[in-house]
Amino acid sequence: MAKDIDRRIVSDLTEKGVNFITTVPCKQLAGVIEVLEESPDIHHVPSNKEDEGMGLCAGAFMGGKKPAIIMQNTALGVTINTLATLIQYYRMPLPMLISYRGELGEPVACQVEMAVHTKALLAQMNIPTYHFHKRDDVEELGKIIDYTFMCNKPVAILTDASFWGGY
Repeated sequence: MAKDIDRRIVSDLTEKGVNFITTVPCKQLAGVIEVLEESPDIHHVPSNKEDEGMGLCAGAFMGGKKPAIIMQNTALGVTINTLATLIQYYRMPLPMLISYRGELGEPVACQVEMAVHTKALLAQMNIPTYHFHKRDDVEELGKIIDYTFMCNKPVAILTDASFWGGY
């Protein structure tokens, strides 16, 4: 079942023309990253940090690619400057598939603190945010990707533990 969701996400990205993705390792997103590695239609460049990944996405966009980033919410704070002064300022579309750690049932205490701030930071930056709680929520992914590239904005897709089947 989990592999089906992973494949569906990569398939939706590919069908919508996303052809460059950078990722930062994440346990919840590991299956998506694994399927992504197998995709001949997407150039995958792993990143050391999320803000570095956004810089890679900006370069890819300026080079004619349709980029996306796959990351964890706990590092959203380090991306604020890059989001504001690069991605938003230059009106670059950027789908951000973000594992949303730190909610009820979270086994790692340090993940909780950033969960408290994630949605507020995204709202403060006027970044449209979608929160996937149930498996069926993935049905919206294609429309969200279209929206991102139509309006030239970064868009956050938060995927919580419930979406991935628990911690």
